[in-house]
Amino acid sequence: MRVIDWSTLDAAGRREALARPSRRTEARVTDVVREIFDDVRARGGAAVTDWSLKLDGFAPRRIAVTPEAVAAARDALPPSATHSLRIAAANVRVFHQATRPEDTPFFETTPGVRSRLVWRPIGRAGLYVPGGGAPLFSSLLMQAIPAGVAGVRERVVVTPPAKDGGVHPAMIYAAAEAGLDALWLIGGAQAIAALTFGVELDDDEIPACDKLFGPGNAWVAEAKKQAAALPRGPAVDMPAGPSELLVIADRDADPQIAAADLLSQAEHDADAQVILVSESRANIDAVLAEVERQLEALPRAAVARASLAEGRAIRVRDISEAVEVANLYAPEHLALQTVDAEVLVDRITAAGAVFVGAHAAETLGDYAAGPSHVLPTDGAARTFGGLTTASFMTSMSVQSVSEAGARLLAPVAAHLARLEGLEGHARAADLRSGR
Repeated sequence: MRVIDWSTLDAAGRREALARPSRRTEARVTDVVREIFDDVRARGGAAVTDWSLKLDGFAPRRIAVTPEAVAAARDALPPSATHSLRIAAANVRVFHQATRPEDTPFFETTPGVRSRLVWRPIGRAGLYVPGGGAPLFSSLLMQAIPAGVAGVRERVVVTPPAKDGGVHPAMIYAAAEAGLDALWLIGGAQAIAALTFGVELDDDEIPACDKLFGPGNAWVAEAKKQAAALPRGPAVDMPAGPSELLVIADRDADPQIAAADLLSQAEHDADAQVILVSESRANIDAVLAEVERQLEALPRAAVARASLAEGRAIRVRDISEAVEVANLYAPEHLALQTVDAEVLVDRITAAGAVFVGAHAAETLGDYAAGPSHVLPTDGAARTFGGLTTASFMTSMSVQSVSEAGARLLAPVAAHLARLEGLEGHARAADLRSGR
C-alpha cells in the first residue's frame, strides 16, 4: 500500500490518490463486453453457450432446487454451516421486512384533493451472484430474500460454475432458504446478456428481465452498464463492481483489527481497493506491518497482494480531515474505528454502508447482520444507496379529486398551463372547474 501525506497534495494529486484501479475502465473490457452483447443479440442461446465454454469451460446449466437437491446439499455441509446460513437468512429477512416501503395514507393538499403513494413489486428480477473462484452464496441471500420480501413475481438467478463445473452445496442450501426453485450456472458478461435479451438454452429458457441486480467484477459491471444503455433495455440496481473499503483509524485504533478488515476486502478480487486513513503515522505503520504479518497465513494472499498494490494509506491532519477524505472517495464500505465513531456518522454524506466502532466488522455486514451487502462502488455512493426492498419496487402516486376540489384547484392548473403555452392542458382543467 502506498503511503500518502494528504496535506502535501494539490487538487490533482488528491484526485489521483483517490482514483479507482485503472483496470476497471480498460477499453478492452468495454470492447469485449460489447462483442458479447452483439453476439448474444444476434445468435441468442448459442452465443451464450459458446462464450460460456470459451470463458468458463462449461455450458450453461439449470440447477433445480428440489427437495432432493436441498437434502443432498444439507448432507454435504457441516451442521454448523447450515445453522449459520439459516441465521443469516433470518436476519436478512427480518431487516428487509422491517424496512419494506408501505403505502402511505391519503394526504389532502387542497380541500377535496387527496394524494397518496403506493408501492408495487417489479415483475422479473435478474440476480447476478458472483462465484467461480469463491462461491458467494451470501450474495444470493442478500438479493433473493429482499426481492422475495418485495413481492417480485419471478427471480432469475445466475452464478458462475465452480472450477469443476458444478455448484457449491451452500449455494443450493442458500437458494432454498431464499425460496428459489432454480438457479443457472452461467457467469460473466454472457450471463448479463442472457438476462438482458432472454435466450433459449438446452436446459430451459432464461427470460428477459425488467431489472438487473448484483455485484461483480469489472466485466459484469461493464455488462450491466451496457445493458442499461440499450433502447428498452433493463434497468440496473447501481454500479456494483469490485469491492472497496475505507477505514478511518485514529491513533487509538487496534492495528490488528484494522489490518484484518483491510485484508477481508483485498482478498475479494485483484481489482478490489482498500484505503486506510489516519491522523497518526505511527498507527499507519503499525497497521501496514500487521497487514504484512497477516498476509503470510492468508490462503488468498496472491489476490490480496494484487489488490493491495492499488491500496492507499493516507495520513491526514485530524479526524475531521479524514471524514472529508471519506466523503470525497464515497466508498462502498466505510469502517469508523475511532473513539467518537458514533458522533462521526452524522458527518458522513457518501458511503454504501457504515460500520461503527471496532466491533462492527465489515464481515458481519457481508454475511449476517441483515442489510444487503450489495452496495454502490466507484464513487456511486454519492447518489445511490445499497440494495433494499425498495430497489425491487416502483412507487406510484394516486390522486383522487372531488368535484369541489376540482373547482378549487382547476383554475390554478389552467392558469399555470397557459403560462407555459399549453392551451390543451388548460382546457382540460377548465372542464373540471365548471367553466
